[in-house]
Amino acid sequence: MTTPALLPLSGRRIPTLSPGASSFPHHRATLRLSEKFILLLILSAFITLCFGAFFFLPDNSKHKRFDLGLEDVLIPHIDTPKEGKHASGQVIIHGQGGHDEHRHREEEESLRDKIRADHERALQEAKEKLRKSREELKAEIQTEKNKVMEDLKKKDVGPKPLPPVPMPKVVGVSDGEPPEPDVKEKRDKIREMMKHAWDSYRQYGWGHNELKPIAKKGHSTNIFGSSQLGATIVDAVDTLYIMGLHEEFKDGQEWIEQNLDFSVNAEVSVFEVNIRFIGGLLAAYYLSGQEVFKLKAVQLAEKLLPAFNTPTGIPWAMVNLKSGVGRNWGWASAGSSILAEFGTLHMEFVHLTYLTGNPAYYQKVMHIRKLLAKMDRPNGLYPNYLNPRTGRWGQRMLLLKTSCYILLFWVFIFSEMLTLPIRAFAAIERHLVRKSNGGLTFIGEWKNGHLERKMGHLACFAGGMFALGADGSPDDKAGHYLQLGAEIAHTCHESYDRTVLKLGPEAFKFDSGLEAVAVRQNEKYYILRPEVIETYWYMWRFTHDPKYRQWGWEAVQAIDKYCRVSGGFSGVKDVYSSNPTYDDVQQSFFLAETLKYLYLLFSSDDLLPLENWVFNTEAHPLPVLHLGNITLPGSEPAQR
Repeated sequence: MTTPALLPLSGRRIPTLSPGASSFPHHRATLRLSEKFILLLILSAFITLCFGAFFFLPDNSKHKRFDLGLEDVLIPHIDTPKEGKHASGQVIIHGQGGHDEHRHREEEESLRDKIRADHERALQEAKEKLRKSREELKAEIQTEKNKVMEDLKKKDVGPKPLPPVPMPKVVGVSDGEPPEPDVKEKRDKIREMMKHAWDSYRQYGWGHNELKPIAKKGHSTNIFGSSQLGATIVDAVDTLYIMGLHEEFKDGQEWIEQNLDFSVNAEVSVFEVNIRFIGGLLAAYYLSGQEVFKLKAVQLAEKLLPAFNTPTGIPWAMVNLKSGVGRNWGWASAGSSILAEFGTLHMEFVHLTYLTGNPAYYQKVMHIRKLLAKMDRPNGLYPNYLNPRTGRWGQRMLLLKTSCYILLFWVFIFSEMLTLPIRAFAAIERHLVRKSNGGLTFIGEWKNGHLERKMGHLACFAGGMFALGADGSPDDKAGHYLQLGAEIAHTCHESYDRTVLKLGPEAFKFDSGLEAVAVRQNEKYYILRPEVIETYWYMWRFTHDPKYRQWGWEAVQAIDKYCRVSGGFSGVKDVYSSNPTYDDVQQSFFLAETLKYLYLLFSSDDLLPLENWVFNTEAHPLPVLHLGNITLPGSEPAQR
């Protein structure tokens, strides 16, 4: 648990004394709140003792009355040998006044001595504190803090225990060593790159969200808010486990257990935190069986639920983890929610309900699914923006992003209802898929009633999506979709091959004689993205065509040559320049996705077989839950 930064009290300064000093110089640095608190405690104790002595030590004027009160004690009438009637009818006990007076005088003296001793001790402690240096006070304060934190941990009973649930079938979580020596050598190289990326982050950015490998310091973006949530650690631990880097995995687990705290005043992206944190924690739990990952995932999920408190139930894009207040990005079509974000929560939230027994998670995403099913779909596809207040579409843009459509496919695979994703595939092909003059198949972007002949790096995931769709499609469609996936993979490889660095640009066009080439300067960068590698891996699993490993190895060599620096791996700003400029960011998804997909590409198929595992948007593997065979809390029986 992290300790929040402490601010000075109302900007006031409290002077400090160095050992042996006799005055309080005004030029000393302002003490922190915790130091002031200690000194105020000492002062308050001193004042309390002074007032206690004033009020409780009897003076001479009160002394006699106090003694008389001890001699004549009024009690209800009791028949005893030594009693006499009082005028009031009560009984006054006599005969022991001298003895009682002596005893009570002794008690009185003892009390006065104790107060004097406490008084002297407090004064002495105050003097000793004021003689200490700033560094000594800091050390004492930190010791007291640690003690308080330990006491709080002992008193904290922790979250409510989660109900026991049967672990889904977990197979192929490690090894996967290929039989071919040359393939194993390439896989070992990818593992070494992962270790370099992790070790660099461990040395220069530990606990920060990401790493600046050139400056060799921590880095963060607004999607994580202002807090240090260790995004790279959470995002990468499952990759470490899969690669057999168990010491590094243990380091990550210990940091998560001891430092990952979601009770912070930070505004975060619901989408990014879901796919990176909840997805990463759930994957780490399923792979390793360590309960801490499941508990942390549930703690975070509870913090995200307030984002769904909108008139339509469509969640805000951002939520404050402490206050629960949500909002949307200002640039997103007048404050709309983004389909590629809120359409990507389904998989993780279904697993949360399965693991916790809490129906809220499942019901939230099922509400989204039902709401979308009732809405109009221009050209058979959902636009990218939806207003969470009105439930109406915003700007009519059709952009094929990694998130929503591949999740759409997996959701219906889970429920064994394939009609909708197959219809979506048909609409994508009819309205967005085109062939260039040179014969390259690409997926354009529909904007304001016009198809722009431009494809983004993010859309290159679609090759893998169509390969997955082919595996679950009717026989008359399976071959067609697998071929479509292969064509998209080829186009995306061309976008890499036609650059100087052999790394793909952020977006590339297909007009004016240019094909699979970026035109604008702000589209020529490569930020260690995984989507092309992702498609290579899926196509390899379904076809075992050696060209996909060849293309993957080309990417490994280019990344290692042009993105590797002494402090990790950095993106580059222009893939068409022989002397590229670094962007100085090692993205967390480079460890979570890019290196993971490359490692799997050069592993045998029994490592995370697709019959048993599904990968979320951030490449975090979760075991397949067949919703047709189980009933989740708050769910209706699946319809076949």
